[in-house]
Amino acid sequence: MTNIVVLVKQVPDTYSERKLNGSDHTLDRESADAVLDEINEKAVEEALKIKEAGEGEVTVISVGPDRATDAIRKALSMGADKAIHVSDEALHGSDAIATAKVLAAAIGKVEGFDLVIAGNESSDGRGGAIPAILAELLGLPQVTYVRELTVDGSTIKATRETEDGLTHLEASLPAIVSVGEKINEPRYPSFKGIMAAKKKPVETFTIADLGVDAGEVGLANAWSQVTESAPKPPRTAGEKVEDEGDGGTKVAEYLVGQKLI
Repeated sequence: MTNIVVLVKQVPDTYSERKLNGSDHTLDRESADAVLDEINEKAVEEALKIKEAGEGEVTVISVGPDRATDAIRKALSMGADKAIHVSDEALHGSDAIATAKVLAAAIGKVEGFDLVIAGNESSDGRGGAIPAILAELLGLPQVTYVRELTVDGSTIKATRETEDGLTHLEASLPAIVSVGEKINEPRYPSFKGIMAAKKKPVETFTIADLGVDAGEVGLANAWSQVTESAPKPPRTAGEKVEDEGDGGTKVAEYLVGQKLI
């Protein structure tokens, strides 16, 4: 039996217009449609495949505002068994280190977990550091950029893909794995799964419930902050070249002027 934890995150839809708050320069999450991050769907799918290959249980954990319950329910509708939602206004503006500390505390609420699966990086932050920080905090082996994963008793076997090629790795459980885009194609929730998700248990915790000090989280305690931002300037019209027999020369002169040729 493999007891699996999957880390999921609600992010602004990449098809929506995304912007920063004018006051503190953090991501304005209310200005765009919110969805379960696509890489997290793949993480959930991989957990479900492992569960279906044997006995096991899948718990999803998310840190985010109240609306993050929509992302959690999406994961539950895919087939996850239960969820933990950490929601606390004190978390606003937390950096990767603080977020990892909260996630580590939340993972500690899952009794006897064997495997933690996450995406390599979220589509909103793209830091790609959370799995590594978690591994350090929990004292667990980590395998990152995974494109193939199998569980063999108390060992995981993984194929790791980077720009340098493929690496075949093994690690003892419990362990942390982060998956890449090629790991699988996530399933679509069925109507039965959507209805069943409404009845699955979701525990909600504040940072106080987890024993996390408010002085370690939030924008004021972040190791990095955005101090200034400005909206992207509108696109200006390009230079129009009219061909009166000398179009090629004009284009060449323009490219020379731009130091492109």
